[in-house]
Amino acid sequence: MRDLTTLPKAHLHLHFTGSMRAGTLRELAARYGTRLPGALLDGDPLRLPPTERGWFRFQRLYDAARACVRSEADMRRIVDEAAADDAAEGSGRLEIQVDPTSYAPFVGGITPAVEIVLDAARKASATHGTEVAVVVAASRMRHPLDARVLARLAAQYAGDGPGEVVGFGLSNDERRGDTAEFARAFAIARDAGLASVPHGGELLGSVHVRQVLTTLAPDRLGHGVRSAEDPDLLDELVGRGVALEVCPASNVSLGVYDDAARVPLPQLVAAGATVALGADDPLLFGSRLVAQYETARHVHGFSDDGLADLARASIRASRAGEPTRRRLLDRVDDWLAAPATTPAPSDPAAARRPEPVPRRFP
Repeated sequence: MRDLTTLPKAHLHLHFTGSMRAGTLRELAARYGTRLPGALLDGDPLRLPPTERGWFRFQRLYDAARACVRSEADMRRIVDEAAADDAAEGSGRLEIQVDPTSYAPFVGGITPAVEIVLDAARKASATHGTEVAVVVAASRMRHPLDARVLARLAAQYAGDGPGEVVGFGLSNDERRGDTAEFARAFAIARDAGLASVPHGGELLGSVHVRQVLTTLAPDRLGHGVRSAEDPDLLDELVGRGVALEVCPASNVSLGVYDDAARVPLPQLVAAGATVALGADDPLLFGSRLVAQYETARHVHGFSDDGLADLARASIRASRAGEPTRRRLLDRVDDWLAAPATTPAPSDPAAARRPEPVPRRFP
């Protein structure tokens, strides 16, 4: 087995606040005199039986962490540390997702908030050697008109290089808001050349995935794991080239699946889906990017060849320019050509692959 921290890869599903280091959060909370929930300080914020996990607990903790980000310096620090952490895990391309609305009051508006993140991304790219681009995301919890404002703002900074906006997303609780009402915002973003990267198909099932597919025309789908429940839908996603940003740690922590073995990663790959593994919110889920590849290896039995294919898929699904893609893909080939440093398990089939059993949300 080869070292997964040296496997070149792209990280396409990482949220701004959720990327924060736990130590950074503690420092910011102390600086601002903010009392954090104990669950954010114990090293495993969502350590609960699957039946007791869920979105509302996650959102409460996320909001508490976000409330500690109150200055330009805080925002720049988060971007820099996210880039450093990704670089240490072999990520050559990070497309970090941010909703600037939450930070706008502290820096003079949504435009300065976006520009701060973009400038920090350019500087972090130069410092750490990992290209950092940005996905601007709207929230389902806000009015669709707000999403249009963000889409127009994102369009002004469209590009594919470090410190540029590469995509437009839609995040927060999938069960809230009317997906179709956000279609106009996504049309604005697509007209500017931005990738359509909404969340869908984690808390809600295949019906919701189809709705997102029909109304928002995604290039990538945040999560999308529940598409495994509908083979015809999955075939359509594959046929349309929609990549799935699969985040196993998130799926388990939110109680979508009881354990990592039930995340349908092998089924999605076997169906021909383009899968890009992501860490989602390491601060909340206690699991960074390499850990997702370790899950693929140790839980689902992926060989080094299979892991290299996952890395290639993440690179191809990114919005990186062709020179960056080619460079990273060549490095994946080099990784695979190098000799393994640890013997492979004698029985790879020991990693069982049960049928996915999603937890039904109300």
